[in-house]
Amino acid sequence: MTQFVCDSNRIAGVNFSIHPKRDDFVEIITGALEKVDTSKVWIETDDVSTLVRGRIPHIFDVTKAIYLHAANTGAHVAFEATYSVGCPGDTSGEVYMAEDDIVLNKEKVDDISQQAATKFALYPLGGGDYMDQIYAQIEAMKDRGVEVSPTHYATRLDGEATKIFNGLEQVFIDMEESGSSHTVMTVSMSANSPSTKK
Repeated sequence: MTQFVCDSNRIAGVNFSIHPKRDDFVEIITGALEKVDTSKVWIETDDVSTLVRGRIPHIFDVTKAIYLHAANTGAHVAFEATYSVGCPGDTSGEVYMAEDDIVLNKEKVDDISQQAATKFALYPLGGGDYMDQIYAQIEAMKDRGVEVSPTHYATRLDGEATKIFNGLEQVFIDMEESGSSHTVMTVSMSANSPSTKK
């Protein structure tokens, strides 16, 4: 049986899919990718999804930028992601760990005004008081400039996509700093959905 050992650099990763609901979806996705600086992460795309690995600030910086550039086209864009950090099973292979936490895409996307609806679920694995940790992060999200409401199996967030991504990143960082040995967070986001129009 293979034994996996956590190393000290705490590699984080996200596996995500982005779905523009328009005929020119290929151009929307490739156009968004061309505008995003991914030089501080390891990234690989296949026919199912895209995997990004590196430090927490960089994986959120890249996914936020890709999503905002795609949604800024006005197309209805859906985003499904699973963020993860910690053991077991992760290895240091196929990863670029930038030496600093200076993000590269923030200035280009933080001025994009984009409303979004999101559902997220947080899974701090390996701890006995996980529900207290989850509730604390939901409460903290209420102070981050987004509307928070309960839903089955998740928490709903409505507001500016930039604030939502920034809040989700802070949730992830807080869980990491709390000592959670393995944290998983699932995110479903939708922007420009026709179902929100009256």
